[in-house]
Amino acid sequence: MKILSPFDGSAAALDALRFAIRMAGDGLNTSLVLANVQEPASLYELMVAHDPQVIAQASAAAGAHTLQAAQALLDEAGLPYETEVATGDPAHTLVDILENYGCDMVVMGASGTTSLRSALLGSVSNEVLHAAGVPVMIVKVSEPDQDTADNTE
Repeated sequence: MKILSPFDGSAAALDALRFAIRMAGDGLNTSLVLANVQEPASLYELMVAHDPQVIAQASAAAGAHTLQAAQALLDEAGLPYETEVATGDPAHTLVDILENYGCDMVVMGASGTTSLRSALLGSVSNEVLHAAGVPVMIVKVSEPDQDTADNTE
């Protein structure tokens, strides 16, 4: 099974990746596609840089840097993976990536925004959930144990 794992470096993305690693550890024969989607350049960035190639290189480097933590986890787990850094609207770009790589499933983190904010702004996980033609598992950020949090103060 090939799993798309969108990764932006957030705690939610790390939790989702750890969940995918646990699924593999529990016997699921899997490989992953780590994907990072960079926002398109702003008009200001285009005006200042004068060269779209410079912006594209900076965007690719930022995405590759973001993926390093995820790659380290997968290397440690011994799981095969591919990486993709793309630019565009995150949800639509992720759906394109999952189709291009032939992914069977998406495992991604949820930012935990309120339902009102999600309804007004839309969330990437919600958009991918509705647009993807494959199962999408949304992993919420794990809450720290209250007893542990109280003991660390």
